[in-house]
Amino acid sequence: MSVIASCRRILFIAMVCILPVAIAAAQPETLPVDQIAAGMKGVAKTVVTGTQIEEFGVEVLGIMKSKGPSGDLILVRTYGDVIDRTGGIAQGMSGSPVYIDGKLIGAIAYGWSLTDHRTGMVTPIADMLKLWNIQENSDSLANGLFMHLPDSAAPVATPLMASGFGGQALELLKKELQPYHLVPYAVGEAPAGVSFAELSPGSAVGVELVRGDVSLGALGTVTYAEGDKILAFGHPFLKKGSSGYFMTNAYMFTTVSGLENSFKVGAIGQAVGLINQDRGAGVAGQLNRYPNIVPVRVSVTDANMNRVQESAVQVIRDEQLTPVLAAATVFNLVEKTSDRVGPGTAHVSFEIMSPELPDGVLKRDNMFYSSSSIGELAITEIHEALALLAGNQFKPVDIVDVNIAIAVDESRRTAAIIEAKAASDTASPGDTVNIEVKLKPFRGEIVTRVVPFTIPKDTKPGTLLLEVRGGGMISLTSLLLKLQGLDGLLAKPAKDKQKSIADIVKEFSDRDRNNDLVVEIMDTEQEVLLNAPDSPPGAAKKKTKEPQEPKPPAVKNSLPNVEKPVLKAEEQKPVKARSKTDYIIDSGEAQVAITVNPVH
Repeated sequence: MSVIASCRRILFIAMVCILPVAIAAAQPETLPVDQIAAGMKGVAKTVVTGTQIEEFGVEVLGIMKSKGPSGDLILVRTYGDVIDRTGGIAQGMSGSPVYIDGKLIGAIAYGWSLTDHRTGMVTPIADMLKLWNIQENSDSLANGLFMHLPDSAAPVATPLMASGFGGQALELLKKELQPYHLVPYAVGEAPAGVSFAELSPGSAVGVELVRGDVSLGALGTVTYAEGDKILAFGHPFLKKGSSGYFMTNAYMFTTVSGLENSFKVGAIGQAVGLINQDRGAGVAGQLNRYPNIVPVRVSVTDANMNRVQESAVQVIRDEQLTPVLAAATVFNLVEKTSDRVGPGTAHVSFEIMSPELPDGVLKRDNMFYSSSSIGELAITEIHEALALLAGNQFKPVDIVDVNIAIAVDESRRTAAIIEAKAASDTASPGDTVNIEVKLKPFRGEIVTRVVPFTIPKDTKPGTLLLEVRGGGMISLTSLLLKLQGLDGLLAKPAKDKQKSIADIVKEFSDRDRNNDLVVEIMDTEQEVLLNAPDSPPGAAKKKTKEPQEPKPPAVKNSLPNVEKPVLKAEEQKPVKARSKTDYIIDSGEAQVAITVNPVH
């Protein structure tokens, strides 16, 4: 096995189904490390197939002082029929209790990769028992995984059993979970009619991150049980410290042997409790208590397949993992509903409910087009919104519901702006002018859309330049500044920075959509900077250099030859009008000049 006799595997299965769980009353005596010596023999317990607990032999080779994440490790050699069948210590055996003369010494926890998989290390039970004395709200969350291990016994990617996921969704999970040393593998559900025994030392146990129509969780072995309290794994899962994972029973299909390591393949069963500690010596939990979760409901409609599919899952609350797990679950349903991976258009709308949000909800809708993977692009704002809320700097956000609707189509619904003009060339402050915009849809006939634009009441007489663009496109002045290296010189003043959770929600919800037609006043502040005689040396050099840097075709010679506005930079305020369309505006832009009359 690889570095860790790790049992972490991620599985996707059914919604929470709770059965009563009891623990055997008789508890074994424990044997402290200072009474353990090389040559002592004993037995360990684990589940290899199904739910039946089996035993294998263990011989102590020595004590490795201060080599574990929480103290000493006991070096052992394993043997017997179970070990012959599994090819040595396998990931999933982590937590297997080890007894000498009937006394519990600890849990199988580690091994070396690319060596004899029969040799491993045991975490002493005394270190594991300390997990029960840690308060759940402890702030001493450890960082990193599997510290202070012997040479070559370093953390490796842990196999995660995933139930209900398609191939592309698994690849997405693999990429997103790589930083956590977690690798998903597709598995099925436990066979129908399986009777799960009471959790006891040696039983298979699951640590689940997602439950519902899909399931994602890691498997290991119960080390010790006392009343409604459970110890397992003998090493960290993610070393989150105080945690909130589902604790489940589990079913084992088989063990997969490999040169680097072996691992058990199994399925998550019923939720039976809460894993509330995830630290160096293992994981600890309590039966008949359950974690706070983020409920996610998804509906996907595929126009070409004439199919609608709905899904519901419960995702554990975690600042880093919740956005990734939720987004991957949504992508999975898009893949399954469309039964394909490739180009297309998606209309995505979602609501995230929380009492900490303004009006109790964050709402967003948008359109996306991808020439390669529409499903992966469709989930980007969902992931962004969840990450924004989960990681915000102001206060915890208790997400009580996430409701997502996605409509996908194989067709390409994009359009280019080819022309824009004002219905009137002159206007007074406060007037509304219709801006007529011609769009050329992909392989379609030209259509005209009208965007009403109201001239700000404080606009001074002169020529007002308006820019017409798609909501997902960078503005012309921003592009020009980027070309001249000035895009970093106009940072917002401190007073404009986000001040509350309401600010970041409003900024996210109100930003332009890809299918918006946007009409906005050309940024005078940026124009003044670009044309100022005392511009930074770098900017002046770029502006006068021969030949000049070429402009993109879409903006070349597009600015009319008009007198610059007389507004001072500090007086200019961002003003825009938007109109929602049925197309993703992916190219083209135009400029419109309006003469603003004096106010009489």
